[in-house]
Amino acid sequence: MNAQDRPVILITGAARRVGADIARTLHAGGADVVLHYRSSSADAEALAADLNRTRPDSASTVRADLKDDGAPEALADALLARHGRLDALVNNASSFFATPIGRIDAAAWTDLIGSNLKGPLFLSQALAPALRAARGAIVNIVDIHAERPLRHYPLYCAAKAGLLGLTRALAIELAPEVRVNGVSPGPVDWPEDGQFTTAERDEIVRHTLLGRPGSPADIARTVRFLLLDAPYITGQILAVDGGRSAHL
Repeated sequence: MNAQDRPVILITGAARRVGADIARTLHAGGADVVLHYRSSSADAEALAADLNRTRPDSASTVRADLKDDGAPEALADALLARHGRLDALVNNASSFFATPIGRIDAAAWTDLIGSNLKGPLFLSQALAPALRAARGAIVNIVDIHAERPLRHYPLYCAAKAGLLGLTRALAIELAPEVRVNGVSPGPVDWPEDGQFTTAERDEIVRHTLLGRPGSPADIARTVRFLLLDAPYITGQILAVDGGRSAHL
């Protein structure tokens, strides 16, 4: 596939974990990928270098804190100045931490709403003209807890609920040129900061119909399907959770 024929896809929060798997999977599917990161510069550059060894000039990086005013628009301008087009956007970047009632403050609001809702909204808006021109697609990484809240995480759940609603609203606003869908992961990639004990993890898995956690690859394959192989799907939220949300 010639460079001009390869789709250009932006993945936010692409340096590590689920975002990196999404980037690798879309790259393997023939896309040129733009890897957004906020602070994980070494990981992002290493991933881009690895992908470029596979296919030269097929991966690049861009840094932005998407909760900052003007940052999504600046990112969009930089991307379009370099590539001249955008075929798909994956809003994956997210903060996740507990905020029990009585301990929610303005800093938590700014972080959780900013990364999970404000950033995706303003980035999608900034890139909407390019996506319309390409008849492209957006996939938002939501969460099953957008609809079935997780105890002690009310602000995170509210932010993801907003993203779920935004996904369906954008599908209406950007139709018919741009398809917009969401993926809601279940127990796929545990936080690295010890937010869940072993016992809590075991209990979560016990309530998963398939009896095991998923993997980042499960999310990445679903994103690839929605972006590249689902031309008649829009406005949908697909749970990839091993059946956990079926009986929460």
